[in-house]
Amino acid sequence: MDKVVASAAAAVADIRSGSRLAVGGFGLCGIPSVLIDAVLESGVDELEAVSNNCGVDEWGLGRLLAARRLRRMVSSYVGENKEFARQYLSGELEVELTPQGTLAERMRAGGSGIPAFFTATGVGTQVAEGGLPWRYDDSGNVVRASPPKEVRTFDGADYVMETSIVADFGLVRAWRGDRHGNLVYRDSARNFNPLAAMCGRITVAEVEELVEPGELDPNHVHTPGVFVQRVVALTPEQAADKRIERRTVRDPKEEG
Repeated sequence: MDKVVASAAAAVADIRSGSRLAVGGFGLCGIPSVLIDAVLESGVDELEAVSNNCGVDEWGLGRLLAARRLRRMVSSYVGENKEFARQYLSGELEVELTPQGTLAERMRAGGSGIPAFFTATGVGTQVAEGGLPWRYDDSGNVVRASPPKEVRTFDGADYVMETSIVADFGLVRAWRGDRHGNLVYRDSARNFNPLAAMCGRITVAEVEELVEPGELDPNHVHTPGVFVQRVVALTPEQAADKRIERRTVRDPKEEG
């Protein structure tokens, strides 16, 4: 089945306001920037995004945030996005902060049909006991906090139950992909992309290089096409547009 869609706009056209999106990437590495821009241009709002972080102030999910299109974030950290921190602390954005490994497993479990699992991460903290601020009001008061979670003992050790994540749409970026939706990620751009692809009911992949079925070595495929419903082939210019989250240089005087 040929899953290639003519444009990013067409690929996200059925995303509606209030949808839950699982978005691949880590910082600015491996983010589906073209699809994110297409969502922005579509005008939908009140979105919930599940992603490791929220990009930066002017790129990635940060563009949706700046345009006030995000209602809620499920993520691991605020990162370099000052507007994210401002909206969260001023009560404009609800944020469910989740340990990074737990977030990854919640997404993987959602894509595997597992409703919940137990983990040692967070036992004895507010992660398990509840009370983590999810939303503030404009005066800095907590108006919604995380609920307590079930804790169970296995072999003498306590574990907290975490529920899986299933999103309405998964948005990912791959290095190479074929028309059947099989995807290969490159190096660290692999990050959360396979997980976002798994947990989306409808997953859209933007690929830097589109190849024909049979050209990918099955041993090298990271995301099988069964998890992907739509493929968008990027132009060379789009594929090359990769921002650097924090650029650092070394003082030449310190070299040698």
